[in-house]
Amino acid sequence: MPSIDQVHVFCVGARGGNPAPVVLDAGDMSVEEMRGIAETYGHEAGFVLPPTDTQKADLRYRFFVPLAEMDMCGHGTLGATWLLAQKGKLKPGEVRIETRSGIVRCRISDTGAVAVAQPVATITPVAAAMRGEIAAVLGITERDLLDLPILNAATSRAKTLVPLASPLVLNGLTPDFSRMKALCEKLNSTGLYPFACDWEDERTYHARQFPAASGYPEDAATGVAATALLFGLRHWGLIGTRRTIRVRQGDAMGLPSRMAVTLADGQDKSAGCWLSGEVRMAAAVRADA
Repeated sequence: MPSIDQVHVFCVGARGGNPAPVVLDAGDMSVEEMRGIAETYGHEAGFVLPPTDTQKADLRYRFFVPLAEMDMCGHGTLGATWLLAQKGKLKPGEVRIETRSGIVRCRISDTGAVAVAQPVATITPVAAAMRGEIAAVLGITERDLLDLPILNAATSRAKTLVPLASPLVLNGLTPDFSRMKALCEKLNSTGLYPFACDWEDERTYHARQFPAASGYPEDAATGVAATALLFGLRHWGLIGTRRTIRVRQGDAMGLPSRMAVTLADGQDKSAGCWLSGEVRMAAAVRADA
């Protein structure tokens, strides 16, 4: 078995960030071996392979959670690309990553920082009749919701954006996880993403992510949800001319994380936004350890 490196992506402080086991040489691994690593670690795991077409991509990434393969993983993409750059396998510049959701562009700065491109989100309003059930599954009432339509938004996979009245409501959520999967199936969503604006900084949003069926109840940092949130906020008309938002996630789990999402330049037709954040290294282990 090849070695596994674990990184913490979008980290804040020594304990923060979303842990991601990464295998940089996964070309000979089976699907079950990949899924098994995700199951062992209890987190989304990333695997680097040769591209199927070298004319279209430089690398191929696959992502697994304990229960399934994922089309795209924002923190996994950022973490694997950062790790390759740290080990000298990628130089500063742009790299094309083949994923099941399509070709994803990454930019590596001269200092090794990485930004991941995502497309403009597709937005679908959720039926108002679903508000009560969503609130009940989150353990709140209608008065804890902002008077805005709940949205499904997707830059790669759909997340249900649930606007809440305050960060206090967000951090006090007590979801009924036994109902989460069935609710998300009704919504045609891969997870609920309740959020609230920071009371002291209108550029910052606090969020939590409850996936439909990943093998764990909550995610410490969800890049594809943060990018979807940017476009949801634009849909609601809440960010004015601001081009960047900061998203705080993981605080309720003791894994504080921070993501930055920036609208792409209007001349960059192949990207809707760029996702970035801090990455740090954890200890390396072996897959057969």
